[in-house]
Amino acid sequence: MDFYVQFWGTRGSIPTPGMRTRRYGGNTSCVEIRFGQELFICDAGSGIRDLGVNLLERTDAPITAHFLFSHAHWDHIQGFPFFEPAYFSQNLFYIYGSTVGDDRFYRLLSGQMRSDYFPVAFSALKAEIAAAYLDNGGRTIGQVQIGTVPLNHPGGCIGYSFFAGGKRIVYLTDNEIPLPDGLASPNPATGRRAVPAALVEFVRDADLLIADGQFTDAEHLARPGWGHSSCLTAVDLALHGGVKQLALFHHDPGHSDADVDFMLHDCSERVAKLDGNVKVFAARERMELKI
Repeated sequence: MDFYVQFWGTRGSIPTPGMRTRRYGGNTSCVEIRFGQELFICDAGSGIRDLGVNLLERTDAPITAHFLFSHAHWDHIQGFPFFEPAYFSQNLFYIYGSTVGDDRFYRLLSGQMRSDYFPVAFSALKAEIAAAYLDNGGRTIGQVQIGTVPLNHPGGCIGYSFFAGGKRIVYLTDNEIPLPDGLASPNPATGRRAVPAALVEFVRDADLLIADGQFTDAEHLARPGWGHSSCLTAVDLALHGGVKQLALFHHDPGHSDADVDFMLHDCSERVAKLDGNVKVFAARERMELKI
């Protein structure tokens, strides 16, 4: 059995519709991961609206999905009120906290639909929306083993791994791997930048790593502490971990398709320079992968 991954929102920070972003997309973070009958939704940025429409077009049967949020910054939850399947009573959605009793994502999703912010009340969502929990950062859902890792982002952030059928997918968005002393310290033996050992182990041998690569090196140097990484550092993380495929994700709202192409070219050159064999591509809306 295979994983199926589809990108519904790949942009960071704020939706950026328009001709400059039409190829990679302007919707904010939302990734669908399927394994057998299990449906996982990573983040609910503006891209989740199109996912909801698509789910209703696929089937008339009740929909059950597991929501896993990296964090609750606006661009990762703003699409939830527009997720059409949530308005139908036959559907069931689990909103996961990282530990037992952690219902903050559930509370924040309902809170953003207060009349101060949105005209439709949370009570208008007729689907069953249940708070659920991971057990010490992990859980098995169906045949899929879920793992988590803390990420470096203002206010905190969570990375997720999905393992089943001998295959592994890792979702690491909104994560800053610092560039100490202006440039990341290379490993003298390999020329690769130093990255946190815990992250290397978390991504180890992943079939697909979806990783924050929002900045160029120059942009990262100008924006330390903003909670995002250089695309070249994301490449080095993938190389350290023996990752098979790297999807650059959370594209900067100021970047055009041409800018993302340029960054992707630099990443591919870095892989070749360091004698790596990871396949690097830039995530784009509606791209679907079979893993």
